[in-house]
Amino acid sequence: MLTTLTDGFLCCLLGKTPNSVTPLDTVESRDGFTFLEVKPGRILRIRHSVRDSSPTEPTEEPTEPPRRAAVHCRRRITLYRNGQLLIENLGDSDNADRDQDANAELEIPDHPGIPTKDGAKRRKRKPKKVVMVDCEKRITSCKGTHRDVVLFFIHGVGGSLDIWKEQLEFFEGLGYEVVAPDLAGHGCSSAPPVAAAYTFYALAEDVRAVFKRYAKKRNILVGHSYGVSFCTFLAHEYPELVHKVIMINGDGMGTGTGTCATSPSHPTCHLSVPSVPSGCHSAPSWSWAGFARQGAKEKQLLREGNAFNVSSFVLRAMMSGQYWPEGDELYHAELAVPVLLVHGMHDKFVPVEEDQRMAEILLIAFLKVIDEGSHMVMLECPDTVNTLLHEFVLWEPDTPDGDGDTK
Repeated sequence: MLTTLTDGFLCCLLGKTPNSVTPLDTVESRDGFTFLEVKPGRILRIRHSVRDSSPTEPTEEPTEPPRRAAVHCRRRITLYRNGQLLIENLGDSDNADRDQDANAELEIPDHPGIPTKDGAKRRKRKPKKVVMVDCEKRITSCKGTHRDVVLFFIHGVGGSLDIWKEQLEFFEGLGYEVVAPDLAGHGCSSAPPVAAAYTFYALAEDVRAVFKRYAKKRNILVGHSYGVSFCTFLAHEYPELVHKVIMINGDGMGTGTGTCATSPSHPTCHLSVPSVPSGCHSAPSWSWAGFARQGAKEKQLLREGNAFNVSSFVLRAMMSGQYWPEGDELYHAELAVPVLLVHGMHDKFVPVEEDQRMAEILLIAFLKVIDEGSHMVMLECPDTVNTLLHEFVLWEPDTPDGDGDTK
C-alpha cells in the first residue's frame, strides 16, 4: 500500500506513469488528487474539488422550475438500408397523419449520388430501423451555489486532466464541484501493459465508474476530442442524470478522429501516433505541438505540466482501440440532452464541417466557433472558452408561451 501511494506521488512530481500497481481503495493525496480503483489493479488519478461552505453560510438550492419551462422533445428517426437517415422533429400540434405506422414503406428519392431518368417513379423503401424520441426535459440554470450540480471534464488521446487547468480553476473559483480523471495510461493513472486495456469499451467502463462514483442529480459533461465520445456514451446511458453536454473539438460523431462511428480503419482518421526513438518510454510533449497553432505561446502551453507525457505503446493502443460501431448518426440523433459544440477554427484534425453536421443531427445543439483557436482551444483561448461554457451552464430555455417549444 505504501509503495503504491509513493509511486503515485512520484509520478505526479516527475511526470512518469507507473506501469503496474496493486489494488487499493479510494485514497486522497495531500495535493488534492484522488486515486480511484475502478477495477483490481486499474487505478485512475482524479481531481475532485468540492466547494467548501461554512455551517452558517447560506447555500442556494435550485428552485423547482415552472411546468411551462419544460421542453417537449419529440422526433422520429428513420434509418434506411442504404445508410440514409431521415430525422423528423414532431410538434404536439402536428396532424395525426404524421403519426402513421413508422414501419410502413415510405416513398423516398434515390440516393443523391445515383442519377435517375426523367419522370422515373420514386422507389418505395422499407426502413431498416425507426426510433421514436418522446420525452420531456426540464433544462435549468446550474449555478455554483447549487449543491446538486457536478461538472465532469474528460480529456482525449494523449492528454491528461492537466489540459483542463484553466477551466478547473475557473469553475472551482465559482463554487462548482468538478471532477476530472486521467484516462488509463495517461497522466498519473495506472498503465496496464496490454492493448485490450485501451479499447473504447474498456475506457468507457472506467468513465462510467467515475461517473457513478461522483454523479449527483444534475451532471454536466465536458469532453475534448476523443473524450467527447465518452460524454456521448454517458448521456445515452444515463439520460435522467446528464443535464447538459459540452463537446470541444470532437467531430461529426463525437470521436475526435474524424470518423462517423469510432473505427481505426476509417480512411478519414486524423490523428497519428508520433514516432518515438527505440528505447524511449514516453512521447515528448513537443511532438504534440501540432495540436495547437504554431506559436511560442501555444507550444509552451503544451510543454507545461507534462499534459502529453504518455508512452508510445499507450498511444498506439488507444488509436487501434477506437472501435465503437454503435456511436453512429442514429445514436447521436437519439440524444435529447442540450449540447454545446465548441470548435477552434484552425483545428487541423477536425474540420468545422464535422461539427456543423453534428449540430444538424442533435436535437438541441448550439455551435460556437472560436476564430483564434485550434484543436487545443481551451488552452489557447481559456477566457473565451470559460465564458462560453459558463453561459451554457447557466442557460435555460425561454418558453413564455408555455407550449414547450424553445424560441
